[in-house]
Amino acid sequence: MQRPRLASQLSAILLGFCGQLNAVQAADLADNFDLADSSSDIATPSQLTANQLALISQDGQNNVALIAQHGQSILGEIVQSGSNQEAYILQEGIGQMASITQQGYANEAYISQSGAYNQAQISQNGAYNSALIEQTGTGQASSIAQYGNNQSVKLYQYR
Repeated sequence: MQRPRLASQLSAILLGFCGQLNAVQAADLADNFDLADSSSDIATPSQLTANQLALISQDGQNNVALIAQHGQSILGEIVQSGSNQEAYILQEGIGQMASITQQGYANEAYISQSGAYNQAQISQNGAYNSALIEQTGTGQASSIAQYGNNQSVKLYQYR
């Protein structure tokens, strides 16, 4: 049985949030579009204001990464190694930091933060892992580490 993909669950949120952004899409980050086939990675960093940094690094096939940021002094980073992985970072506010690192196959990660000075990190190593962090408020900090297969965790913080 195939489990539902995180993208299908979050598509409405992402479309609403990213519909206002000028997204830049790349076939892959190695700048070799002429060598890419239909199984290319997709990276989409989107930023509305200055003083933001969005970093995406992908190695493998069929990986999807999206970083959407709105606010000041925001850092988002996604590093993917492997295949068929999905990672999404949505941040709004001041002084936000978020990082997702994935290694393996078919891992899914989602971080959503709003407010000020929040930090979130997800690290996944294995296959078919799913992680979600949602934080709202000021000064929140959270971290999820998954090693192995078929693990799922959801973390919510509101202050």
